[in-house]
Amino acid sequence: LQLLEDKIARYAHDLLHFDHFSVRLLDKQTCRLDTVVTLGLSEEVNALEIYALKEGNGITGYVAATGRSYLCADVAQDPHYLPGLDNARSSLAVPLLLHDQVIGVLSAESERVKAFSEDDQRVAEIFGRSIAVALHTLQLLAVERHTAAGQIASDAAAELSGPLSNILVQANALIERYPDDDNVRQRSQAVVEGVERVKQALAAMSEQPAINGVVPEQTSKDPLLSGKRILVADDEDIIRETIADMLSRNGVLTATARDGDEAVELIRSQSFDLVLSDIKMPHKNGYEVFAATRQANSQCPVILITGFGYDPNHSIVRASKEGLAGVLFKPFKVEKLLEEVRHALGAPAN
Repeated sequence: LQLLEDKIARYAHDLLHFDHFSVRLLDKQTCRLDTVVTLGLSEEVNALEIYALKEGNGITGYVAATGRSYLCADVAQDPHYLPGLDNARSSLAVPLLLHDQVIGVLSAESERVKAFSEDDQRVAEIFGRSIAVALHTLQLLAVERHTAAGQIASDAAAELSGPLSNILVQANALIERYPDDDNVRQRSQAVVEGVERVKQALAAMSEQPAINGVVPEQTSKDPLLSGKRILVADDEDIIRETIADMLSRNGVLTATARDGDEAVELIRSQSFDLVLSDIKMPHKNGYEVFAATRQANSQCPVILITGFGYDPNHSIVRASKEGLAGVLFKPFKVEKLLEEVRHALGAPAN
């Protein structure tokens, strides 16, 4: 995404002569338009919550709602315009169309009245379609990587299903045959439990998990992690609960949040030593959780979690410029998670 951002910014400047512009992607679940690429606009403008609605959401919201380009010759005379660039006088916004469906908006502003022409609009529309295709291709690559990993695990589970079932049958037969032999019963029961754990692990892998690896049995609590307060924010129950459980086994005092609003509320009301947050959750994205953490406690490190390197809200790039402690790319191993957590809390990586 960083490479794509650089190319979009360069071509928008060199070909279209846009010095102040943004690309926002449409979140179809919330109808919110999230900034993914920007040049020459303030953080306040980029952080504005804009929705794909005809009224009350500026020119960008209107374009996303209607799917039609909008050429504004003078912002002072336009009821749709929302304040953006300081001293802005004119604006141009075009939809990002993929198969005739709006997936986002490219909008530009200028300090000159009538800075954009109909020719600019036509070129921007073509450029917008190219951006839409590029972003879609990026997402397809991420999905393909995810699906391929899951298919390999699914094939392995299918191949091992028969042999594992035979082991279970034999172990249970031994238990039934020697009901009074404690040694045989205990050892056979251990085999049964071990096989069940393997089957569960294979089943989870075939469902394309975000966390790989066996959680080690803790004989003692990690002195670096013990007593630390860590917030785990993720809208996927299995991921959130697995991370929290694993950290708890190492002596961590965990709190969990199932969406961005809940995470920000906890950050503002409680004190944490570390925040782990997924970049794409309902209500708030990863950067917004990061920003809320920095505002509440500038010394609290934040680790962002993303699926296969795809960062639709540009959270990682933005947060990295402001002191992000680390990034975890799904699927990640248990050891990698613990390594990143220890590193963020001040210990050298294992």
